[in-house]
Amino acid sequence: MQVHNRDLANSLKIDLDQDEQQAEPISFDALGGMLRRQWLFIAGCVMVAMILGMAYTVVAVPYFTSKVTVLIDRGNSQVVEQLSLVSAVTNNDAYVLSQVELLKSDTIALAVVDKLDLSSNPQFMAKTGSLVSSVKAQAGSILEAFGLSTPSGPTPASAEAKRREAAARLKTGITVSRVGRTYALAIEYVSTSPVLASQIANALGDAYLFDKLNSKYDATRRAGFWLQDRIGELRQKSLETDLALQRFKAANGLVAAGKTLVSDQQLSEFASGLVLAQAETARARARLEQIEKIVSSGQSDAIVSDVLKSSISEDLRRKYLAASKLQTEIAAKLGPQHVAAVRVRSEMEEYKRLMFEEVSRIAESYRSDLSVAEAREKEIQDKVAAATQVTAVAGETMVQMRELEREAETYRDLYQTFLQRHQEAVQQQSFPVTEARIITKAVPVWLPTSPRKSLTLALSIVLGLAAGSAIGAFREFRDRFFRTGDHVRSALELEYLGIGPLIEETGRTRAEPQSTHPHQIHKTSAITNYVVDHPLSAFAETLRSAKIAIDLTIPGKECKIIGVVSGLPGEGKSTVSINFAELLASQGVRTVLVDADFRNPGATRALAAHAESGILEALIEGRNVRSLLMRNLKTKLSFLPLVSKHRVAHSSELLSSPVMRNLLAELSKDFDYIVLDLPPLGPVVDARAIAHRIDGFIMVVEWGKITRRAARQILDGEPQIFEKCIGVILNKVDQKKMKLYQTHGSTEYYGARFAQYYHENDSL
Repeated sequence: MQVHNRDLANSLKIDLDQDEQQAEPISFDALGGMLRRQWLFIAGCVMVAMILGMAYTVVAVPYFTSKVTVLIDRGNSQVVEQLSLVSAVTNNDAYVLSQVELLKSDTIALAVVDKLDLSSNPQFMAKTGSLVSSVKAQAGSILEAFGLSTPSGPTPASAEAKRREAAARLKTGITVSRVGRTYALAIEYVSTSPVLASQIANALGDAYLFDKLNSKYDATRRAGFWLQDRIGELRQKSLETDLALQRFKAANGLVAAGKTLVSDQQLSEFASGLVLAQAETARARARLEQIEKIVSSGQSDAIVSDVLKSSISEDLRRKYLAASKLQTEIAAKLGPQHVAAVRVRSEMEEYKRLMFEEVSRIAESYRSDLSVAEAREKEIQDKVAAATQVTAVAGETMVQMRELEREAETYRDLYQTFLQRHQEAVQQQSFPVTEARIITKAVPVWLPTSPRKSLTLALSIVLGLAAGSAIGAFREFRDRFFRTGDHVRSALELEYLGIGPLIEETGRTRAEPQSTHPHQIHKTSAITNYVVDHPLSAFAETLRSAKIAIDLTIPGKECKIIGVVSGLPGEGKSTVSINFAELLASQGVRTVLVDADFRNPGATRALAAHAESGILEALIEGRNVRSLLMRNLKTKLSFLPLVSKHRVAHSSELLSSPVMRNLLAELSKDFDYIVLDLPPLGPVVDARAIAHRIDGFIMVVEWGKITRRAARQILDGEPQIFEKCIGVILNKVDQKKMKLYQTHGSTEYYGARFAQYYHENDSL
């Protein structure tokens, strides 16, 4: 049996550890419950964040932003940069980004500092929020006033350092951004003064334009100086190459017509003529071959283009057709062998012969045309061969001449180009056109951009909500206490019997007599008599559920010994024990309540604070237990108190001793139920010592105080108690707060419907 219990406890521990490690599934019910439980805390965090945000907007230094917009205008620059050596490329993103970096550079910053004399501007150079610097400045002024310190004038080194410092400070307030995908740049400057912000923004735009003009002027001037030297060299080279070309042509007898030699031109013309002659010869040969086929086949009615064009052939064909028509008519009327029909057919044969002779005549003309075309082609071929021979002989000479021509042309073009660029460079030095212009001037903006009160307030609300939600979620995550019956079932795998509501002390019970008879129970708190005063309450129903569970779990035994335990002290087990015993007694069941908590006899303090002897005297001195019992005259409940005049170190031995066994056996003869108020399981081992004599245990768990993990570990260490545990009662439940933990479909979800069956304030 012990091995089985240990295996059961270990299995329970493993399963529950795995459940504890796994995150609980997040559902809408869980989120809604979390919001219901934590909304006050979240609202408090939001209020604190709002107060901090409003305080920040009150004490924060306001900053103002002014903006100037510069457009990189390609149209202006094209006036002077179409052929310029220093033309800028503005049709790509890299150029625009380069201009952004230029606006953020030290060159522009120093130009603005010099233009506005910012290094001497106390408003610009003031270090806002720097208490140390302010104290140092005041101390220096006082020392100079008393003559203890000589004022130091600005030396060149310190002036330059101050200038650099002003430029560095200026750059921290500059923001340059591209407007969309356009060539417009927005230059913004932030300052504590709106006027100063607009002045600096406009100065930045002007400095950018001046820098573009100066850079163009410097580049053009440097290009002009370089071009002057280069032009002289190119002029000399151009003259030398032209003279060398002319001398080479004269020496080799190369005559050119324009840019082409006469021999090359003739060869090109002969080649073109040869192509035409060859085409004409091929055409004549094709016509002759076609008509020769017609003549050889004897076809007098063949279609040839020249036959159609001949008037003689056309006249013969017309006569032939007329005779054919006439022969057909005569044959139809007089018969095909008639003399007239025979005569007409002979005429038709004559016409066919004449048409064939005409075709033969045309064939002779085609043969003559072919001979002429072949002769002309032969002549042109001879000319091409002669010209080709001349060109081949002059080929090597032409290669040298072309090389001289290319060299001369190259130097001539370079000379003309550089001469033109030099003239343009001279003109551009005094041409004040840049590729950028200001399209929007900066004006003082009196509405501060920082801090933005509405945005700050909204952001503080969002941050407060986020912080409150995060902390609330952490609190929910850390909330591993027993809140509902589902927690009991999932964490402990024990039956959930019900709740014991949180009851405020209302003083002495009204039904309790004021007698202090030594053998009568005298209750000092109405809580101990709650189920008697309120038999229709939820607490009474819970205790009835516990009785039914005991009767079903331990059937057929005449006297049932029930132990009431808790995990930790202060969870209300004594109150539950008293009320459970009172409920049993009020139902007519013979019941005795035994205070077995030797370390902290809470039941005795609540029922018999006036008792002078009890269970200790029965166990140690051997006194008759019946003489030590106290009675409740109303419910007939018997109570065996525990009067501890000194600490009992061997309480566990007493509970497991044969004397305790005999005491329980003696009580079993007179009672149906023996309810033992046992010590908590966590701090002492007394309950374990007497567990083998107990028929069943009722565990009391305080709502929202003991963690599920702690209760589980306590039961893991008590496998015998766990095996005999009838169920768990959640005690000191705040029913208003418990509603916040209800989930859809749970028992607590239908608590409002159960309420009509309970009457907390009614008594029988």
